[in-house]
Amino acid sequence: MSQSLLIISRQAPWSGPGAREALDIALAGGAFDLPIGMLFLDDGVFQLSPAQQPANLQQKDLSANLQALPMFGVEALYASQRSLQERGLHDQALSLAAEVLDDVALTALIERYDQVITL
Repeated sequence: MSQSLLIISRQAPWSGPGAREALDIALAGGAFDLPIGMLFLDDGVFQLSPAQQPANLQQKDLSANLQALPMFGVEALYASQRSLQERGLHDQALSLAAEVLDDVALTALIERYDQVITL
């Protein structure tokens, strides 16, 4: 039986390699049919914002990678309600369908997974 893996992405898409690395791990694991979930926390919720303009910062666009997650079997997507609120983002306007969880539900989510990687 495969170990389940939760990837917690805490970096904005333009703040360094962490966001891209988290997506790469999720896509690779999904290609091998591992049970994977992805949680967008803190500045990581900015990855779900549909109005990104990465070219202005000379960065690569991550939206294609994000849209590919379900195609690779990574369908368990979560976002922190608190992180969204603190950053003025609304869950109805996210670029991906992510389940928005409060702090209590986040704790329960993390405990459900066998392995957790935070980037």
